[in-house]
Amino acid sequence: MKGQADSSDVNYVFNVFAERYDKWYEKPFGKSAFNLEKACVSSLCKNLRNPFLEIGVGTGRFAEALKIEFGIDSSVSVLKLADKRGIAVVRGKGERLPFPDKSFGAIFIIVTLCFVDNPLMVLKESSRVLKDEGAVILGLILRESPWAGFYMRKGVAGNVFYKVARFYSLKEFEKMLGKADLRVVDTCSTIFQSPTEKPLRFESPRKGLYENAGFVAVKAEKLSL
Repeated sequence: MKGQADSSDVNYVFNVFAERYDKWYEKPFGKSAFNLEKACVSSLCKNLRNPFLEIGVGTGRFAEALKIEFGIDSSVSVLKLADKRGIAVVRGKGERLPFPDKSFGAIFIIVTLCFVDNPLMVLKESSRVLKDEGAVILGLILRESPWAGFYMRKGVAGNVFYKVARFYSLKEFEKMLGKADLRVVDTCSTIFQSPTEKPLRFESPRKGLYENAGFVAVKAEKLSL
């Protein structure tokens, strides 16, 4: 788990194991985690303006649930599944978004920055294609969280997805957001239960960032010029 995951490794994993990745959301633990994460992200989605874009849309689970119209991903296999869920999909990388400036009212990046080559460039590109009154919504697993350690150990043990993931600290994310001319305006956290593979009990999301949470959501807007 040391070092940056190579994009070719990530693309290979999500192309080859797309169906396996998608079916994880239907298993008891995956379904319970998804419901908690969705509730956390949804709490930051009031007053957002369309159109919406999800970077790293994957198989479209979050996009479908959050009514996100557009999705981009570098894996063809996952995009086929997202397309079946009614998402308008584009193949591409978050570091080089194929969209004009100020195209979207909201951009979602949910558990994606841990799989990209250059998370700072993804945030800069997000800022570029975001409308002035828009917002970037991030879904993150912080490196400080006991869950990050749990997932990293699974990667070391051979889990194909966590093996290519890299987790960042809260300070690293804050620094990257600042360099992308984005400022945090709201935050939310969930999954305060200890790491487990058993189904999680539902808990209401808490306002604020908690480093011990298994999942945090961040709403950021463009810095005023």
